[in-house]
This record gives sequence, C-alpha cells and structure tokens, in this order.
Amino acid sequence: MTRHVIIGMGVAGVAAAEAIRHTDQSAEIIIASEDPHGFYSRPGLAYYLTGELPEKQLYIYSKKDWKRLNIRFVNDRVTRLTPQERRIEFARAGALSYDRLLLATGASAVPLDVPGGNLQGVVTLDDFENARQILRLARRGRTAVVVGGGVLALEMVEGLRSRGVQVHYFLRGDRYWSNVLDEVESRLVEKKLAHEQVHIHPRTEIAAILERRGKVVGVQTTNGRQLRCDLVAVGIGVKPRIELARGAGIDVDRGIPVNENMQTSFLHVYAAGDVAFVNNPQTGQRVLNLLWFPARFQGHVAGTNMAGDHAVYRQGLAFNVLRLGGMMTSIIGAVGSGGRDEGPVDMTRGSSETWLQLPNTLAVASNDDINHVRLLVGERSLLGAVVMGDQTLSVPLQDLISKQVEIKSIRDQLLKPGASLGHLIMEFWYKASAG
Repeated sequence: MTRHVIIGMGVAGVAAAEAIRHTDQSAEIIIASEDPHGFYSRPGLAYYLTGELPEKQLYIYSKKDWKRLNIRFVNDRVTRLTPQERRIEFARAGALSYDRLLLATGASAVPLDVPGGNLQGVVTLDDFENARQILRLARRGRTAVVVGGGVLALEMVEGLRSRGVQVHYFLRGDRYWSNVLDEVESRLVEKKLAHEQVHIHPRTEIAAILERRGKVVGVQTTNGRQLRCDLVAVGIGVKPRIELARGAGIDVDRGIPVNENMQTSFLHVYAAGDVAFVNNPQTGQRVLNLLWFPARFQGHVAGTNMAGDHAVYRQGLAFNVLRLGGMMTSIIGAVGSGGRDEGPVDMTRGSSETWLQLPNTLAVASNDDINHVRLLVGERSLLGAVVMGDQTLSVPLQDLISKQVEIKSIRDQLLKPGASLGHLIMEFWYKASAG
C-alpha cells in the first residue's frame, strides 16, 4: 500500500488528497498540519471578520466528506525532512516514512520589522487563529492602525471598522494598491473607505510601535508624528514558507520550483499552492500564484500524479474576484503598472504575478462613480480588465481575454473617447459566442 504524506491543510493539500483517493482507493493518506482548526476557507476569513460569515460556514467539508476520503491527520509541526530517506520528523509525533510527499505549506505574513513589531496587539491575518485574535482585540471604542497597500490590509481595515473600531490606514505610497489599480480605481476605493470613516494616511510609514507593559499604546511614524492606538494590523504582504524545503536540500527560489506535474527537484516530492513556483508559458518565467482556485488546481494535479495517473498544470489567465471598499471587483489578465516599490513585499494575497507584467497596450475606461470598467487593449485582442461595481461584464471579458479573441472589428470603437464599453463588449461577445 502506497503512503502519501501531505504537509499543509489548505485547499491545495485537501485537493491533492481528493485526487489521490479518487485514483487509488487503497492508498494511505496522511495530512500533517500545525493549524488546530483543520481545513477552512481562507478567503472567507475577511467575511468572518466583518460578521457576514458565521464561523461554522468557514468549514467546507462535513464529517461525511472526511469519512469518504479516509485520511489520517497529524496535528504537529514538521521539524525535518530527509528526502533521500523518504523520512519526516515531527516535534512531538516522532518520525514517519512515506512513498510520496506533497509540500503544501502555504505562505505567511511578512512581519513589520520595526521596534515593537512583536508586541501584544500587533496582528496579522494568516489564519483562523489570527482572525479570532483580531476579534478579541476589536472592541468598540478602540483605535487601530493598519499598514499595507493591498488586499490583505484592506480585509483588516474593513473587518475592524465593521466592529466599531476607529481605523487609521497607513499607505506607503500616494494611493491604494498602486501596482495593480490605476488612480481612478484607487480613489474609488479610498472614497468608499472615507465614507466608512476610515482615516487614510498616504505616504505614511511606521518607524516604531510604542508600548506600555508589553502592550501596544501607539505608533511613531517616520516623519516623527505619534498616534495613539490599541492595536496594529500588518498586511504588507506574504512570502511562501520554503524553510522546510530549503533545509531538506530541495531546490528553492522565491518559492519551490516545480515542473508541469508539480514535481520538485526530488521527483517523489511535489509542491502545490502558495509555495509552488510554477512556469508561466506566456512569458517563460516562473511565477507565484497566491489564489484559491489555482491552488486547488495545482493540488489536484499533484495528487493525480502522486497516485500514478497523469495530469499537467498549465498557468492560466489571472482572474480574481474580490471586494474592495465594499465594491465587488474583478481583475482579469494583465492590468498592473509593473511597479515593484512595496518594500519587503514578495506577493500579496489576491494579487497575481501576471498583473505585474504589463505589455505595451492602450487603456480605456468608463465609470459612473460606482460602476467602473477599464480595458487593456492590445493590437489584436483584449489583454486585461478591471470591473468594479456591476459585474455584468466580468464573465464576457474573462471569456474574451482567456481565449484571446480577435477584436479587430471593434478595436477603433473601443478606443474612441466616451465609447460605450459595456454595450460594445456585450454585443461583440454575443456575436463571438454565436459564431
């Protein structure tokens, strides 16, 4: 009987277990994780913070699902891997041998490297326990400082504000998420936040976190200003957890490089999810993809190959649906500015490497305050889009961009000032779908 060990209980690890069990009913499957809360929806934590999603709905699988998969769980920390011996050592549970191994160790928040960065009251949003900690600290009448320019920070801003906490939001640059959004889009988000009484501080960084008896009582900024607060929420980015792989002699880079079968430099060791450094066939470069659905697909491919069947992972179109300042937003394909000026940030959850590789394109936009559409128009096809508010165009644009549909017949119309982008895109998509 083949023994498969999966380190990590996120969506990539569980998808791999599903694929293994589907292919091999007799295989032994072991999932090892330090997280005492098991498998839950990481994207759902943002809605748990705001109170829109109850705790029980974070759990995706029922007891019946787990019984069907017939998995053994080890709630412990892995201290050492020796791939040459196919052996795993745990902090408490001793050692374990395996036939095939999957590293689905995920990513962790980049810490704020300033004096006081480890004080009680400095929080991140890596996992369920972090979310519970934030809620314990978030009592009405308290004041928080949130630092970070992307999705992770905004999740904490909205979660804290919804709990009645006064929020000061520090942006390192001039505007929100400037390496992905254009100025109009950033300002739309900021306007929504201001309406919710979030105090936005552009070009502001923390120099030190102030304390009294080991607890946060305020921050000092790099320009010398002091601001009182009860907690500091850090969302400056995340980095893949590659320490185990590096210590085991597995090749590492920004993540763990894998081939199209999700195999690492040791072919019996696989990697998937936030930690996998995959090839992007469009650019020939390796990328990190810190999104839920690609992680699930990568896990499925890894598990299928671990079980002896064959599957291939192909990096697809960057596509993410999220909520920014209360507005549903779809980000499709290449839309970013390509800027890399976010300090120690490696990648931000919710962003995609593809967005940071902007080809030579023309941008056109249409908005009426709440509803906004931006298109990146190439010579022959649409290359990217941002849809904020009304999501009617999201699916048509995803279809047109992913299939690289020839847009020659409407390109000039799209580029005309004041063009009705919604009407043009919908009519063109209907014709393209019918043809």
